Amino acid sequence: MQSSSKLSEGIKGLIDRKFVLFLVVILLIGLNIFILEKISYVFHPLTVVLETVFLPFLLAGVAYYLLNPIVDYLEHRKVKRLYSILGLYLVIVTVLTLVVMKVVPLLSEQIASLISQFPTYTQNAQAKFEELIGNKYFNELQSMIGIDTAKLTDEFSSRASTLLSNAWSGIGGLVGRITETVLAIITVPFVLFYLLKDRKKLAPFVLGFVPTKLRGRSFGVMLEMNHQISSYIRGQIIVSACIGALLYIGYLIIGLDYSLVLAVIAACTSIVPYLGPAIAITPALIVAMMTSPIMLVKMIVIWTIVQLIEGKFISPQIMGKTMRVHPITIIFVIIAAGNLFGMIGIILAVPGYAILKVISTHLFRWFKRRTGLYEEAVPAADASHDAPTGEETPQNAD
Repeated sequence: MQSSSKLSEGIKGLIDRKFVLFLVVILLIGLNIFILEKISYVFHPLTVVLETVFLPFLLAGVAYYLLNPIVDYLEHRKVKRLYSILGLYLVIVTVLTLVVMKVVPLLSEQIASLISQFPTYTQNAQAKFEELIGNKYFNELQSMIGIDTAKLTDEFSSRASTLLSNAWSGIGGLVGRITETVLAIITVPFVLFYLLKDRKKLAPFVLGFVPTKLRGRSFGVMLEMNHQISSYIRGQIIVSACIGALLYIGYLIIGLDYSLVLAVIAACTSIVPYLGPAIAITPALIVAMMTSPIMLVKMIVIWTIVQLIEGKFISPQIMGKTMRVHPITIIFVIIAAGNLFGMIGIILAVPGYAILKVISTHLFRWFKRRTGLYEEAVPAADASHDAPTGEETPQNAD
């Protein structure tokens, strides 16, 4: 009898082990993934629908997080929400009209000039490369390392031709993407209007699909997710705009060609944290290098100053510590999302990670509370000391 009780206690201890439970959960998740992969054709219509509505809702969501605080502020000042939205739309149309009339011609002129000067930049880069190859120090280094310059040049030419052919073959897909983007931009104002107008109805509508007992906790998760996404989107766009403005001013001061185009490129790529600035500096480096060595030094100085201002003053004040994610984690998340989903993955990597982190944190808290597997065990000595005994008598018996 005693041996059977020990056996049952051993089996119970084995089942209660966290590692075994973890393996069971992983096995169930893997089984579900395997089954869904085998019947993936069933979800093809749903995939098409999601791809169709994804871009309009993405752009409308970004605009919503930027404009909703303004509408809420006006509503708090006793202005009706509908009038606030219409007035905001009028302001946006006016600003866009001024931008199209004043900025777009200058930008298009600089882009056309940059495209026309690109062959000259290519010839200058080739001449500098040939000059470097003819340098005796380079030849000595080449002989030490064992680099075959002719083979390297041939390989570079073949890769360039392959890239060019792939680019030409992808023009049809690019035209299709441009068409989808234009249609999405046309749809965005209508989606954004109803998001701003019916903001207070959205959360009750979503919670209507959640079981009653879970609605309180689900609402808390939604609030935290909304705070993470709104803080990130507003902060990152403001930081990117500040970087673009500072770089434009700096490029104008040093007289760098195509300053507006380069600043716009830097502002757009800076939306991606950490990796964006590294990508944005490349065209500026090429233009400055082809201008003169002094211009290259000036450009590097301006870029360094702007990055210091952004890292020490702008980002801490605007972004703060809302994400609470280590920079190395963000870099790996962006790289992994880019390999999985391309450019869309790079853009959505950080907010997507923030959403998954909030959901995972709440699920883990619920799991700990329900299972009790992570409660600290009371030592046996303390338990025996705290247990009441028959020898103890109350102090105040009367």
